[in-house]
Amino acid sequence: MIRINPTPSIVEFNKILGSLVKTNNHYVTAISLYQQLDFNGIMPSIVTLNTVINCYCHLGHMTFAFSILGKILKIGYQPNTITLTTLVKGMCLNGKVKEALHFHDHVVAHGFHLNQVSYGTLINGLCKMGETRAALQLLRQIEGNLVNTNVVMYNTIIDSLCKDKLITDAYELYCEMTAKKISPTVVTFNALIYGFCIDAQLKEAFSLFLNMILKNINPNDYTFSILVDALCKEGKVKEAISVITVLIKEGVEPDVVTYTSLMDGYCLINEVNKAKVIFNTMAQRGVILDVHCYSVVINGLCKIKMMDEAMNLFKEMQNKKIIPNTVTYNSLIDGLCKSGRISHAWELLDEMHDVGPPANVITYNSLLHALCKNHHVDKAIALVKKIKNQGIQPNVYTYNILIDGLCKEGRHKNAQQIFQDLLNKGYNITVCTYNTMINGLCLKGLFDEAMVLMSKMEDNGCIPNALTYRTIIYALFENDENDKAEKLLHEMIARGLLFEKH
Repeated sequence: MIRINPTPSIVEFNKILGSLVKTNNHYVTAISLYQQLDFNGIMPSIVTLNTVINCYCHLGHMTFAFSILGKILKIGYQPNTITLTTLVKGMCLNGKVKEALHFHDHVVAHGFHLNQVSYGTLINGLCKMGETRAALQLLRQIEGNLVNTNVVMYNTIIDSLCKDKLITDAYELYCEMTAKKISPTVVTFNALIYGFCIDAQLKEAFSLFLNMILKNINPNDYTFSILVDALCKEGKVKEAISVITVLIKEGVEPDVVTYTSLMDGYCLINEVNKAKVIFNTMAQRGVILDVHCYSVVINGLCKIKMMDEAMNLFKEMQNKKIIPNTVTYNSLIDGLCKSGRISHAWELLDEMHDVGPPANVITYNSLLHALCKNHHVDKAIALVKKIKNQGIQPNVYTYNILIDGLCKEGRHKNAQQIFQDLLNKGYNITVCTYNTMINGLCLKGLFDEAMVLMSKMEDNGCIPNALTYRTIIYALFENDENDKAEKLLHEMIARGLLFEKH
């Protein structure tokens, strides 16, 4: 085309560049061809230059993208909404959302206009940065002033609020949206249903589900997956199966995510055999099993100490070239430790170091628990030092294990030292940590110290629970400290903790 005389219209060249970008994402090729046009003195149009800006943005070369904007101005063209939107999108795509906001303010101040896509992109960028409140503020800024707000903008913010567990705010925004006659979509409902589910408000989630159907908005497989997963996490597997039955009646085949949630639910209620049946059914139906499917069943088997079967499944997934992840290894290491097969657990840890995913604090906590249980507290302390040197930060549960192990070995002074160190370093100590230390003091016969520690709990933001009281009361009764025990019992009753289960 370049060699043809007369040269074809720039429109024809634009078609080729546009096709390369839209259908094949050949950004580098498109830029190279544009440079040939420039070299041969063929004048680009605004469409040509917008396409090149888009290419540079997708390649992360924002400096070059802005140099093309400079060229647009130099030629005497007027940047259009597509030009500005592409640059905004490019900055957001490359994590430069604050720069995109400054650019927006600059171009608006110079009389340029952005469209719904531009603002939708900015809102999406802010939400992905975790700046949901700023996104909401931008929505308020533009509605009725700059452009008409649309369902995409609302959906983005509602979804972000739900993921932040700000479900009340999300629902209020949904009500505001519908009041403005902006019709919700399946995306809106999915975000809200997900929000209610992760907030353990299943009744409200199902109410929204029914509302969705009444509005003639067809739920999709993701809608059903959210509900099935939430029900299974609550141990309501029968209800989850009812939802799957509705899904099938709607002509939607459950996907791997839905089946995996159901298996997880069965494992949660210790019906691992039923989880295995689903696992085998998935394989027979040609559903592609992934690492998560295997990990769920392996974890279920480990929980009921069926370690040989769990290890066989682990080997099967490796034979099928499905790479185990940290969760898979953690389940096996924990199961092996609790089954007394410590040497096998260490072998798996070595495998993780050699070929597997990185071990994390959960991996080491299982091994620490096994060491302390087998009276190797000093080895456990040495292991904690070792993992800290590797850059793995111990968590409160790590220290709970050490404190418990030291107390059971009669080394309450060492346990108290770790406990005090946690307080001094500002760790978010839980009631479990206090209960472990209190139990250690009671084992040593230090009842007054145990009661003083309990009295200090609330000062550090921890409320004593039934187990806290029972630990001290039982110890006092066993040592004929009846008056003190009865006084604590009355306090426990007054707090309404007598029938609290722990």
